[in-house]
Amino acid sequence: MGARFFDDKKYIGPVIVIVGPTASGKTSTAVELALKVGGEVISADSRAIYKYMDIGTAKPSISERKGVPHFGLDLVEPGERFTAADFKEYAEKKILEIRNRGHVPIIAGGTGLYVDALVYDYKFNGESKDFSHGTALANGNLSKGGTVIKRNEEIAKDREAVSKEFRLFGILWSSEELRERITLREKEMYCPELFAETEYLVKNYGWGSQAMKSNIYQFSHKVLTGELSQEEAIEQNVYMDWHLAKRQMTWFKRNKEIKWYSKGEILEEILKVFA
Repeated sequence: MGARFFDDKKYIGPVIVIVGPTASGKTSTAVELALKVGGEVISADSRAIYKYMDIGTAKPSISERKGVPHFGLDLVEPGERFTAADFKEYAEKKILEIRNRGHVPIIAGGTGLYVDALVYDYKFNGESKDFSHGTALANGNLSKGGTVIKRNEEIAKDREAVSKEFRLFGILWSSEELRERITLREKEMYCPELFAETEYLVKNYGWGSQAMKSNIYQFSHKVLTGELSQEEAIEQNVYMDWHLAKRQMTWFKRNKEIKWYSKGEILEEILKVFA
């Protein structure tokens, strides 16, 4: 893959990519790194792209961003289409803008297809708009190097070596630790603000979009209607996100370019890139 981002005169290092399963601490790591190296964060999260979905997508709050510019959040309304091709185009534009400011682009997220599309420079044909969220592919939607790729499994196998433009890092937890983190996060998310958010989304957007069906809102709505207790909703939500985390790790573990470290080690390891 040829260089795409090296012609800029203000280039000061590679694009840092931080991946991992849900609740692994990608955003906080990206913010810590950005504060140390003069970075700006681009979210690679197919949930956080939606407006009005803040609590339910664990979107970083203003205080959690600590003054670090964030991109890739609140891009479209629930139900509006946004594909991996759209993300790639958006992220490439933001990388160049960040470089022009003399800052370090940091990609942080758990949507594997978003990351692969950017890092491996996937080429999308005119039908690529037919899939969204980076999770479902219609036949023949994605082509790379002239080869049509029809299934996610084939995409995962069709990776070439990452160019020097990108350095990939992953946050690794034991299964027990990650499940505990997911459980704690779900308990914190079930707050009055989540229920208010749910009511607003249901009233204004209904249940017709995948954005609503794949998120926490289906469970919080059942709490509001009395179908589930809050404890039951949290239990089911943990189960859903735990299986999401396992799917994410299956995807990322196939990528041998990702260097895996614990949450306590990863920042120090990434900083060696800039030493």
